[in-house]
Amino acid sequence: MEKIKKIGVMTSGGDSPGMNAAIRAVVRTCAFNKIECAGIYRGYEGMIEGDFIELDARSVKGIINKGGTFLKSARSKGFRTKEGRQTAYDQLKKANIDALVVIGGDGSFTGALLFNQEFGFPVMGIPGTIDNDIAGTSHTLGYDTALNNAVEVIDKIRDTASSHNRLFFIEVMGRDVGHIALNVGIGAGAEEILIPEEDLGLERLLESLNRSKQTGKSSSIVIVAEGDKTGKNVFELKDYVNEHLPEYDVRVSVLGHMQRGGSPSCFDRVLASRMGVKAVESLLKGKSNLMVGLISDRITVTPLERAIKGQSKINKELIRVSDIMSI
Repeated sequence: MEKIKKIGVMTSGGDSPGMNAAIRAVVRTCAFNKIECAGIYRGYEGMIEGDFIELDARSVKGIINKGGTFLKSARSKGFRTKEGRQTAYDQLKKANIDALVVIGGDGSFTGALLFNQEFGFPVMGIPGTIDNDIAGTSHTLGYDTALNNAVEVIDKIRDTASSHNRLFFIEVMGRDVGHIALNVGIGAGAEEILIPEEDLGLERLLESLNRSKQTGKSSSIVIVAEGDKTGKNVFELKDYVNEHLPEYDVRVSVLGHMQRGGSPSCFDRVLASRMGVKAVESLLKGKSNLMVGLISDRITVTPLERAIKGQSKINKELIRVSDIMSI
């Protein structure tokens, strides 16, 4: 691998709190090592169009506390084609960019891996997604912030639930995994948590709600992961409970994208900083096709292919804790 003199940094896929902090870390680690850094606007689409900006240590001041990504993110149909990737490669070479740091999820990493395989272009990944669904790290950027955002809102909803003796079904994000739902459910004191990894079943849900009623609970919170496998979405669940337990006054709240917004937590800011430093230093050591991750509070690297194809594991102990806490 030729000596790296300039690194490009981009954000791709869904935004997540901590992405700006990670960009800042990449840029300042480049400055510390006396190499250039370029920001790539709008992910792979911006790469194809050559939408680059030169970044130095002062360019990224005041962004560590900002949510979202100032480099923007966009889907790119063009990058899915060989011609589009060739154009992207030509644009990078024209701008004298020697390596890439890609901040995103599995789709972004899949594109980076393919790009490396076709052109031998050095790439490093930083996992940025609130879903925490990437193998090779215990925490992705934005996950901790999303948990705190959700718990804060659910605490407010509980005030209303208690005042009116209501049952609330609250849907949280997470796509096909239940990390957010499980942790938020325990943190917010939910009576039940519905996640894709554990098919609770509608009958058990009714039994649980009946038991709660009999033990004196006047209000209940049920957290539903958006990928839950009961076969019903959160509004259908409301109708189902209304039909079988008419004594409940049921409401639905879908938290949606508010979980992805806002200022990143201290944990996410520190994690982003550590990951950004590791990504740049790994490239400068001649490493490529790796994703930076956090394992047992140590910053480690995992092959991109393993991170993409692997599955993040749900914490079985948390499921047991949830069952005990919901008594």
